[in-house]
Amino acid sequence: MFKGLQPILYGGREVWPLVEGGKGVSATNHMSSGAWAAAGGIGTVSAVNADSYDPDGKIIPQIYRALTRRERHEELVQYAIDGAVEQVRRAYDLASGKGAININVLWEMGGAQRVLEGVLERTKGLVSGVTCGAGMPYKLSEIAAHHQVSYLPIISSARAFRALWKRAYSKAADWLSAVVYEDPWKAGGHNGLSNAEDPLKPEDPYPRVKALRETMREGGIPDSTPIVMAGNVWFLREWDNWIDNPELGSIAFQFGTRPLLTQESPIPQDWKSRLMTLDDGDILLHRFSPTGFYSSAVRNPFLRNLEARSERQIAFSGEAAGDHQFQLDVGVKGKSFWVTRGDLMRAREWFGLGYVNALKTPDNTLVFVTPEEMKIVRKDQADCMGCLSQCGFSSWADNESNSTGRLADPRSFCIQKTLQDIAHGGDVEQNLMFAGHAAYRFKQDPFYSNGFVPSVKQLVDRILTGD
Repeated sequence: MFKGLQPILYGGREVWPLVEGGKGVSATNHMSSGAWAAAGGIGTVSAVNADSYDPDGKIIPQIYRALTRRERHEELVQYAIDGAVEQVRRAYDLASGKGAININVLWEMGGAQRVLEGVLERTKGLVSGVTCGAGMPYKLSEIAAHHQVSYLPIISSARAFRALWKRAYSKAADWLSAVVYEDPWKAGGHNGLSNAEDPLKPEDPYPRVKALRETMREGGIPDSTPIVMAGNVWFLREWDNWIDNPELGSIAFQFGTRPLLTQESPIPQDWKSRLMTLDDGDILLHRFSPTGFYSSAVRNPFLRNLEARSERQIAFSGEAAGDHQFQLDVGVKGKSFWVTRGDLMRAREWFGLGYVNALKTPDNTLVFVTPEEMKIVRKDQADCMGCLSQCGFSSWADNESNSTGRLADPRSFCIQKTLQDIAHGGDVEQNLMFAGHAAYRFKQDPFYSNGFVPSVKQLVDRILTGD
């Protein structure tokens, strides 16, 4: 046992202060979270597009049959509720009364509140708590208190927590069981970097977490309420000075990337194998997500293609003005776009290389793509089922007009399509592959030598030694 690490009281029983990160869209399901709880920790079922099963136990493909986005959105919400309920029930059975089961919700997903209410309504007594991030989930405390479950907001700064506490959480303080601090530079998936922070300059998490504890103390939250450190956590021994530290109060640790590579992890074998090949620097913190958030993923050909697409981009104006004195004569049949001389030359060069279609962005720029790329972008935008509350790629919004009021952005991508695809056996090079920035350590950690893939129990036991 790693020195100083003590069980905490959570969900009415003693558990290890080790939380499984709730990766969305079937990358965390009942098998991994049930096993994590059975090993004495807090397992996390993803309630983001979870899988349901037919009577033979086969995964039901999430196919959308409705013609309108609004109707497809209703199908999506139903799939989400049914899938998450099924996963929670199975995880609870696997846990056999040990540890605890949480669910994880992305606040910016389409219909988030309805999904959360629907799942909690049908899983009474099975779910201990709800972790929730991506956005400012003010209503989280009210929903959790109503269903008498704990809530664990995911934040990336003391300032964000202060705003949530003052406006909403202080009214349901009894159900706040932990605050998850997610490192906005190093965590996998969507990250909470603010405009005031430099994406290229990661900050030490210690002073940020210390500031969070001070903010919690100002609100009268006891030091026994843990702060869960999430993002870039690998060996507990590297966090030795955090454990039993009076400045920080009670600390727990969340592991998102390491549980991807276990026997119970539901991700396909190709994805697991790819994790073993990553080097330091292979994870990119980028802004292509249609959520508008920064996010971290493997810099594979899928992401490189998005980087290249944004580089084939020029600004335009609707009339000749300033430097924009040259009418664009490629990629834009019969329309008037005025560009600089240098950009005209670049556009002609891209056209000659096969990027013959120019697509407008919401920022008065044009990106040049191949006919095949344009077809995919247009089809994916048309097939939108409203998986986000606000989608930059399709301009869907979860509001009365179902629109963000902005032009759809071809520099982004359909996140629902790619995450469903990679989780269910799609090409790991041609899909978004979320991972934390410590993923390169699979290759370096002797625990995984000779291709060893541990069970969840073996992984938890290993973590508990400090390694």
